[in-house]
Amino acid sequence: MPSRLSLLLALLLPLSAAATVAPATPPVPAETPAPDPAPPSPRVLLVTSMGEITLELDAAAAPRTVENFLAYARDGHYNGTVFHRVVPGLLVQAGGFTPDLQPKPSRAPVPNEAANGLSNRRGTVAAARDRGVNDSATTQFFINLVDNPKLDHQSPDSPYTAGYAVFGRVVQGLEVVDRIAAVPTGAQGPFPAWVPTTPVVIERVQLLEPVAP
Repeated sequence: MPSRLSLLLALLLPLSAAATVAPATPPVPAETPAPDPAPPSPRVLLVTSMGEITLELDAAAAPRTVENFLAYARDGHYNGTVFHRVVPGLLVQAGGFTPDLQPKPSRAPVPNEAANGLSNRRGTVAAARDRGVNDSATTQFFINLVDNPKLDHQSPDSPYTAGYAVFGRVVQGLEVVDRIAAVPTGAQGPFPAWVPTTPVVIERVQLLEPVAP
């Protein structure tokens, strides 16, 4: 009898011991760090001879282009320049010439950031460049009057398909842009066409408080 009892206890002991083992605690997943907040969007006021235009710049999508534009704005480069190219149904372009169409000095060009996912839609602002030279943007910029997908990045293989870097948009004053687009134009100075017969002047550029994204 004792031997049978001992055998029974021996068989039950592992079950009892197993029953008292606490279940394994599952590992606590590591917390995913919060993404860095997007930088605030710089804003710039263009005070022109035909009204005011406010631009909001996309420093996250086009950091080099935005900083280049802001550097010229801080230096006062754009004060007294004109919209020298006005093409109805396409764009208005400015930033490089005085009212008598003398070119203003510029610094080294910045890389073309056209492959940033932003499209040349109506009201967007893009960096102008030499059509045949990809990384050639300096001071000049244009505002799209209509959606211009043909100006978007298509391929890096050629400057003719690399596109034009959008770096902001008009948030106030698009009606002023449309008024500029309606002025009479013609040939003048080194340009065979599209120059306003009465200069449209950027009288001054003012940096505004950035806005949170």
